[in-house]
Amino acid sequence: MNGLPPPSGRTLADFAALEYILLGDLRDLLEEEPGDQTSRWLVAVLDALLEALPQELALKSQDGFLEDVLSTHPHWEPQVERLRSEYVRLCVWLEELRDRLVSRSPFEEIASRLRYDLREWMTALHAYHRHETRLLQTSINIEVGGED
Repeated sequence: MNGLPPPSGRTLADFAALEYILLGDLRDLLEEEPGDQTSRWLVAVLDALLEALPQELALKSQDGFLEDVLSTHPHWEPQVERLRSEYVRLCVWLEELRDRLVSRSPFEEIASRLRYDLREWMTALHAYHRHETRLLQTSINIEVGGED
């Protein structure tokens, strides 16, 4: 995942918008009746997420993952590394869920468990974003307000 070059022309805002749309689609699909068409759409949305998330990480890591935070607060390196590792873990987890959807058909038989697991994944992704935002905001607040 670290070896991917950042996509040309896409910004972090582009990835945030794409992720927002795809997660909305995923939520909608999880409410649909299980069936072949729902399964195909789920695979398409998961594939799009699995393409976008590593590219987003590559873009975030282009100059060093959260380098702005680390340049001001180098002692936060363990927190930043845990956050980066969590992002990678979320990508791997989503890939496992996608593989389960593709390899264990019919979808109707695994729909209930897969729905639960995908909702758990979305909750974990949301928690990741909150943690990342909190770390960035804390860094800025300390920088602007000065450390005690």
